[in-house]
Amino acid sequence: MGEARGDKEHWTRVAAEWVDWARAPDHDAFWAYRDALADCLGAGEGKALDVGCGEGRVSRLLTALGYQVTAADAVAEMVAAAEQAGSAHEYVVAPAGALPFEDASFDLVMSYNMLMDVRDVPAAVGEMKRVLREDGTLFLSVVHPLVDLELLKAGETYFEQRHFDTAAEARGLSMHFAGWARPIETYAGALEAAGLAITSIREPAAKVRDEQGLWEHGTRFPLFLWLKARPFPG
Repeated sequence: MGEARGDKEHWTRVAAEWVDWARAPDHDAFWAYRDALADCLGAGEGKALDVGCGEGRVSRLLTALGYQVTAADAVAEMVAAAEQAGSAHEYVVAPAGALPFEDASFDLVMSYNMLMDVRDVPAAVGEMKRVLREDGTLFLSVVHPLVDLELLKAGETYFEQRHFDTAAEARGLSMHFAGWARPIETYAGALEAAGLAITSIREPAAKVRDEQGLWEHGTRFPLFLWLKARPFPG
């Protein structure tokens, strides 16, 4: 889930924490959006690449939807966790900015909440577009800028790239998050520069899953921004 050296080192340090956090049932926000993500993606039968696969939960979803999945992450410990859970069909340790695949190899490239961990977004998006087939789809999920605004520090503005570093504790688990907050224009600009056109924008609502109303705030405002993009014709 990391790209620049500092980002990779951070996710290497917290890999064990992330596995526990991500796999606890209905604990992380992912579980409040999983059904909506499955509906948005739909059934598939082609080759999918999960870039920044983490411990493998999105790879497992893609596999369940029918894709032939390759799980990739810059952090070896994450790839090992994904493989241990039988998340995909193939596993590769590689950063988003240097994917070891031939051009036009995949029908779907998934980037689920990992571009916040990458310093050079244009390089990562360019690589994902390179390995995408001409009729393929790139799916991006990022933390919604509305959420990022809560992390603004004195003197910072929404319009710049900002580093964040925050700790979270819930239900007896702790997780140290660090990465980059950016305006939507940064992601849209990277897609355009890579020759990709946005075909769909979603601001999904959370599905509350327990009596405590966990993630109820996600039913009132979006926590994530989902983008689908395809290569420009010709």
